[in-house]
Amino acid sequence: MSGFYPPPDWVKHAIFYQIFPDRFANGDLSNDPENVAAWGAMPTPGNKMGGDLRGIIDHLDYLVGLGISAIYLNPIFHASSNHKYNTTDYFRVDPHFGDLAAFHELIHQAHQRRIRVILDGVFNHCGRGFFAFTDVLENGASSPYVKWFHVSDWPLHPYDDTEPANYQGWWGLRSLPKFNTDHPPVRRFLLDVARYWIEQGADGWRLDVPNEIADHEFWREFRCVVKTAKPDAYIVGEIWQDATPWLDGTQFDGVMNYLFRDLCRDFFAKGILDAEAFGRGIERLLDLYPHDVTLAQLNLLGSHDTARFLTEANGDVTGLRLATLFQMTFPGAPCVYYGDEIGLAGGKDPYCRGCFPWDRNRWDAKLYDWFRRCIRIRREHSALRTGAFRTLLADANAPVYVFARWNEREHLVVALNRRPLECSLDIPLSGLAAPDQRPAFELLYGGQYVINAGMIAQVRIPARNGVVLCYEA
Repeated sequence: MSGFYPPPDWVKHAIFYQIFPDRFANGDLSNDPENVAAWGAMPTPGNKMGGDLRGIIDHLDYLVGLGISAIYLNPIFHASSNHKYNTTDYFRVDPHFGDLAAFHELIHQAHQRRIRVILDGVFNHCGRGFFAFTDVLENGASSPYVKWFHVSDWPLHPYDDTEPANYQGWWGLRSLPKFNTDHPPVRRFLLDVARYWIEQGADGWRLDVPNEIADHEFWREFRCVVKTAKPDAYIVGEIWQDATPWLDGTQFDGVMNYLFRDLCRDFFAKGILDAEAFGRGIERLLDLYPHDVTLAQLNLLGSHDTARFLTEANGDVTGLRLATLFQMTFPGAPCVYYGDEIGLAGGKDPYCRGCFPWDRNRWDAKLYDWFRRCIRIRREHSALRTGAFRTLLADANAPVYVFARWNEREHLVVALNRRPLECSLDIPLSGLAAPDQRPAFELLYGGQYVINAGMIAQVRIPARNGVVLCYEA
């Protein structure tokens, strides 16, 4: 069977929401660990807060109200940590999150609401409690699983930092033994895992550090297995840089778009890029991949591996508002990191992994309404999801960035004002079809402007804010 599959059509229309399961919602107190921390306690590398699959099920209607149509779940499989990237059992839901029945209910309830669910796959390494590694520790060189790992000498020292580990771990971490994916039984095992959870109802995989498995043929096999089980499953890799080698149509559909995130951080949050430099960066990003692949990128502003965007902006909510408007009007699938929409802050891991505060009195209600509004605009206008893109204005001397999205039905012009003062500017349409003398419909803010041939003039944009204009093609 050919390994070439186009990216799933549904992805370009999706609004993703990333959930760190231990910190989103605690729906079943009976499965909490004995030493569970109080909900909302300061996150540490080791503490557990009690979030679970039932908590996600209980709040699916919240996601519907926000406008979400896909969930990306951090790992849910049995592991000793709060983050679950040290997998012990790939075929078992962690008992502190629930069980297979809870997983099936989550999939059923999500699908009933037209929400898809993407799982996090950790296939480069496992935890020290994984059965094959445990066998190697018990039986040494006589273990039938020695070739499953990269063993260099004996004995192994998985816990004693004063001795050499004598096996390879991810980034040298003893707690994360690296698989030998060149060994056929390992490949079969991991591909069986990939197929199993798709058959159980998952809608795709987010792949953890897939570049660490330096074997493109493995990922071609992976794609064939997953797409055979579900042709429209989404495969998205965690690649932080140019991902061209993995986006040839035979491996991943898209990647977590950290290049997009970095540009947004530097322009909207930190202000270290001017509009011209930001525009150049955006154009380079759009030139990296074919248009259909660009539309399948997972465009994030933050994740469990970065400081939250609000913290990057030093608490300036206007930076997050501007970045979110850009995210929701840019090509590719936007992904909201849980809690960003209500003003959750936090520095780098572990502080970016705080508990969602379900007391609405602790929410930034205006920010929440802004997210809903931006998401609604994206969902209601197909040009923002699949249309063409063109920068219209990016001046090094003016921190204002303006671009257009259009298709055969509609044109949209988005103007983002990073300066702390209201501005009025003329927007050249650069060869795009211009609206006639009837006012274009403003989706964000009402104001005065003049329509001239080839230009929308005197557009007024509030300080640290944005305007979206829409007119028929």
